[in-house]
Amino acid sequence: MSAVVSKIREPLVTGSKTYHQITEDLVGPTEKTPSVEWIIGFIIALSCLGFGVFSIAWTIWFGIGSWDLNRTIGWGWDITNFVWWVGIGHAGTLISAILLLFRQKWRTGVNRAAEAMTIFAVICAALFPGIHVGRAWVVFFFFPYPNTRGPLWVNFNSPLLWDLFAISTYFTVSLLFWYTGLVPDFATVRDRAKGIRKKLYDVLAFGWTGSAKHWQRWESLSLILAGLATPLVLSVHTIVSFDFATSVIPGWHTTIFPPYFVAGAIFSGFAMVLTLMIITRKILNLQDYITIAHIESMNKVILLTGSMVGVAYLTELFVAWYSGYVYEQFAFYNRALGPYWWSYFGMMTCNVITPQFFWSKKIRRNLNWTFALSIVVNIGMWFERFVIIATTLARDYLPSSWSYYVPTWVEVGIYIGTIGIFFTFYLLFTRIAPVVAIAEIKSILKAGGNQYVGENATHHKEHAH
Repeated sequence: MSAVVSKIREPLVTGSKTYHQITEDLVGPTEKTPSVEWIIGFIIALSCLGFGVFSIAWTIWFGIGSWDLNRTIGWGWDITNFVWWVGIGHAGTLISAILLLFRQKWRTGVNRAAEAMTIFAVICAALFPGIHVGRAWVVFFFFPYPNTRGPLWVNFNSPLLWDLFAISTYFTVSLLFWYTGLVPDFATVRDRAKGIRKKLYDVLAFGWTGSAKHWQRWESLSLILAGLATPLVLSVHTIVSFDFATSVIPGWHTTIFPPYFVAGAIFSGFAMVLTLMIITRKILNLQDYITIAHIESMNKVILLTGSMVGVAYLTELFVAWYSGYVYEQFAFYNRALGPYWWSYFGMMTCNVITPQFFWSKKIRRNLNWTFALSIVVNIGMWFERFVIIATTLARDYLPSSWSYYVPTWVEVGIYIGTIGIFFTFYLLFTRIAPVVAIAEIKSILKAGGNQYVGENATHHKEHAH
């Protein structure tokens, strides 16, 4: 008997839910008056957004001179935050696309919010190239298109242009993938709504009726978009890493950057998903749909990718030492023992040491530990970007031009503004669409022979015996 019981997997939906209860639980937050917690969070997010808009306006009015950049450190918080946000935007498509292709059922509790997080994070990332060019009104120079002054062809050798193509493609495919998944749930909300709200959701649902043909086309499109998105997950941050790897600066010019950046992006992205999902789970009462099993599975991915990032850090140090190249060796010596030593040790502590706590099953399944460690990981990944950019540029070939970089309030304000943008969009999303995919949650129960639905749930253990 014990051998049979041990093979039973932990259910991904708890609480003995019927199909009607699932619909009520997941659609309810879009219909009810927002809670006090939601209103407080929205006010804070809007305040941060307002401060960010003011800081961006200040930058455009007074110029990049309002940032503390100089001839040695030409990249500061702008590129640091750009790479950080692009990294966070990776987990959503990874959870949805790759896990869908591999038929991993545990993705269903978190994939919808993770996909939304991808869209909002990429929007935040795209903001930085738009304002760090100096003259924001000529930002259209990024785009290769014919105009009245003759064909304006940009420098296709520039990795910054590769960023444009990679991120715009990734954003488009991710947006289509996210919206495709929403269509059946928009129809569910439409069928319960009245008046203008019903008409609005009817437009969003594209006339979805739930017929067999609609479901067939929906599943086919989901698989096609997942197939397109999967290589994009790997390519986008690879191309972002080329911003550094194609240079000749010691500490950047290295072939390990592409896989190292991709692992770091997945690492930080999953951490941000956990941070969001633990808060969402609590405020919207979704404990039965975002279970401890989901959180444990995601913690395992964080442990894996965190270990990969740690190996990459050690590999960098070994290559610098083994190369015998004095400038490369100095670059890494300066990172660890130079004026920015605090950021290097912050990065190593947050990204290499803290994920190792997840070897313990008790910690993997503990919400407080998971929430705290997910925030620590994202702090550590921000430190990593800062270490790569600021510490490398601060010490160039000429000691006479060495300098120390400290951001101004304008740069800090823009960063706070992007956090405001992200959470404003996310909170609005929780009011407009179900945070957990209704159709996919029901499909888990259906595929399991209704073993966790209604009365059948009470007899589950008896059947197992």
